[in-house]
Amino acid sequence: MSDKSHAVHLDGGHSTEDGHYHGKAWLEEHGHHEESFLTKYIFSQDHKVIAKQFMFTGIAWAIIGIIMSLLFRLQLAFPTTPFPILESFLGDWAKDGVMDPNFYLALVTMHGTIMVFFLLTAGLSGTFSNFLIPLQVGARDMASGFMNMLSFWFFAASSVIMFISIFVPTGPAGGGWTVYPPLSALEQANPGSGIGMDLWLSSMALFIVSSLLGAINYITTVLNLRTKGLSMTRLPLSIWAFFLTAIIGTLSFPVLFAAALLLLMDRNLGTSFYLSDIYIDGQVLPHEGGSAVLFQHLFWFLGHPEVYIVLLPALGITSEIVSTMSRKPIFGYRAMIGSMLAIAILSFIVWAHHMFVTGMNPFLGTVFMLLTLIIAVPSAVKAFNYITTLWQGNIKFSPAMLFSIGLVSLFISGGITGIMLGNAAIDIPLHDTYFVVAHFHLVMGSASAFGFFAGVYHWFPKMFGKMMDSKLGSLHFWITFASVYMVFFPMHFQGLGGVPRRYYSFTTFDFTEGFIDLNLFITAAAFMGAVGQVLFLYNLITSIRKGKTAPANPWGSNTLEWTTPIHPGHGNWEGDIPTVYRWPYDYSKPGIKRDYLPMNVPDDDPEWFEGVPMPEAIPDKRKTEAPINIEIQE
Repeated sequence: MSDKSHAVHLDGGHSTEDGHYHGKAWLEEHGHHEESFLTKYIFSQDHKVIAKQFMFTGIAWAIIGIIMSLLFRLQLAFPTTPFPILESFLGDWAKDGVMDPNFYLALVTMHGTIMVFFLLTAGLSGTFSNFLIPLQVGARDMASGFMNMLSFWFFAASSVIMFISIFVPTGPAGGGWTVYPPLSALEQANPGSGIGMDLWLSSMALFIVSSLLGAINYITTVLNLRTKGLSMTRLPLSIWAFFLTAIIGTLSFPVLFAAALLLLMDRNLGTSFYLSDIYIDGQVLPHEGGSAVLFQHLFWFLGHPEVYIVLLPALGITSEIVSTMSRKPIFGYRAMIGSMLAIAILSFIVWAHHMFVTGMNPFLGTVFMLLTLIIAVPSAVKAFNYITTLWQGNIKFSPAMLFSIGLVSLFISGGITGIMLGNAAIDIPLHDTYFVVAHFHLVMGSASAFGFFAGVYHWFPKMFGKMMDSKLGSLHFWITFASVYMVFFPMHFQGLGGVPRRYYSFTTFDFTEGFIDLNLFITAAAFMGAVGQVLFLYNLITSIRKGKTAPANPWGSNTLEWTTPIHPGHGNWEGDIPTVYRWPYDYSKPGIKRDYLPMNVPDDDPEWFEGVPMPEAIPDKRKTEAPINIEIQE
């Protein structure tokens, strides 16, 4: 027995100070108590199980959010047509089959909340940060399994409260997903400002606690639990993305927590943080000294970093998949890291470009406009690097690769309109029109959703030990890709025509009636997209139950998660944790027996090398990529 101190791992294994791990031997010697169903699957501290909990909860919320969007699309396509079946489901909110205008606003509010926070934040980052960080950095689990478990259960509690708020008698929150006061601060403003708004704010407070617990865990794990040889400049780009996303969330979510808390106090304790000189039906309300614009500053200080909280994980996932499926090293590894760092920093100093119409000082507006245009530079770097990686690659068009390429397309097309809206002279007339809706649904909503789908298809074999049906996956992609552009591209023209968003009917004004036929087309495309998601759910469920057993490394990937057993236990590796010898993007490298070279293969391993000089001395025929390989390996 060594005289060094010892530690017991989460899976019951045994390790010494020098990092050697004795899992099976320790279990055989000391025995192991089987976990109950509750501790293994419900209150689990295994990061892989928690990742699946986030994923399935996010998918459940996505189904609810999609149903809501189809309901209000139906209203926009047929504004004067009653649908008696709606009364059966919605009751008084759809008397005689005609949707109540207040309920329409509630649908828009809840749809935005669900998709931005519960799907694209918790569902995307909660799933893949939890699942991949320990596996790709070579850790047995997260730094704190208990804190990780709490992170999910705070999210679950938040979900329960938000779901209950949908069914309260006065209706769910109806102030838009940004819940601007005074509409959200005064209970008598509209039905959606009643108890549903209190529940919305309470749910968001719990959601923020969940996000902060998870983010602190992710940061600690990446910084402290990397395996031997895995320096920060050898991390996969997916880990860089999750790491920076966690930092952004840690710094920005507390601001929204404060904003929600102050709004709850205005609503229930008689304070006036956001209210001043309010009149309702000629009655003077006892409020003075507050500012509704203050809430906008607090909300958008989180709101704009939130764009990258949902985008960066999707971009990190795309980086892994594009390189793997192109069988090429990622182009510009350090430039990609630099661009993500620049995005993370700049995301905190552009929030007021959402507020050009609030009457801010024109000089201040110009500063935010310039900063907004500058943030387009690192975004463009990422787009160019993806395209250059794809160029002349031996591309394998798996469903994950299709969704990754689709993400790049949406990121570019939606980003171009973002440059337009970053200009105050253009943003002011287009503010709160369908042009804005089209922009953020392309660049934020749909692009991030494509990243979620890409991640599920790519890491499904590691999550469940099965393979998804690639033909159904490809069909899912093409239906979704076509419907996204058919839904949101025409909205740019509605916005340029001055059509305001969140309006219940396009028959309100004469100039909007010309877009009724276009609304019908958009609604048909939305229903087509919903059919595509039914295919995804069918593929997901049937593959979990009856899918073909997955090989250990189905994609020929280099990262460490593929070195674990097909069904890794709590602790991930049965023996010693692999040591890292190189970066994760050595694909199609000259002098190697296969077209990939895993991170944990030593430089003198005869099973991989053909007796050629050390990799650093190999002349790379692709001159554009040789400096990158040499630089990283040094």
